[in-house]
Amino acid sequence: MNLPNKLTLLRMVMIPFFVVLLLMEHYHSAAVIFIVASLTDFLDGYIARKHNLITNFGKLMDPLADKLLVISALVCLVELGDISSWMVVLIIAREIIISTLRAVAASDGIVIAASKWGKYKTISQMVAIISILFRNYPFELWGFPFSSIAIWVAVILTMISGADYIIKNKQLFAE
Repeated sequence: MNLPNKLTLLRMVMIPFFVVLLLMEHYHSAAVIFIVASLTDFLDGYIARKHNLITNFGKLMDPLADKLLVISALVCLVELGDISSWMVVLIIAREIIISTLRAVAASDGIVIAASKWGKYKTISQMVAIISILFRNYPFELWGFPFSSIAIWVAVILTMISGADYIIKNKQLFAE
């Protein structure tokens, strides 16, 4: 198993530890794990592309690991009362719709590459989650609701990203 795939697996192994710490309300410890896990997402892709280590395992498991990490965080944050459930429902619905769209396309031999909107969506979700985990620090010192704004931006970019994928691949619906 190559290094990018090991990093993907490491990210998946970190998720239960993250969830337990978060549900125990150890927000800062959970944030550190979330940040490290998020960095492995960047690193595994960078290393795989730079050293031509792209594998079918990585193509399947890397996006799955990302979705599991983000969805785990969002569901726990709903449980703790930190974000609204409707926001998480929209985010999860988009992930299911686009993952299904990709699966249908793949069955026809079509690969739907990640778009710039998909990347913006992922970054915005991670920034929002991290800001919530750090309890809006240091912005709370000045009364600036960065976490609230960040989760709204994440939801909006999630919807734009989903619409972008659907519009660009509307031919898949015509079959």
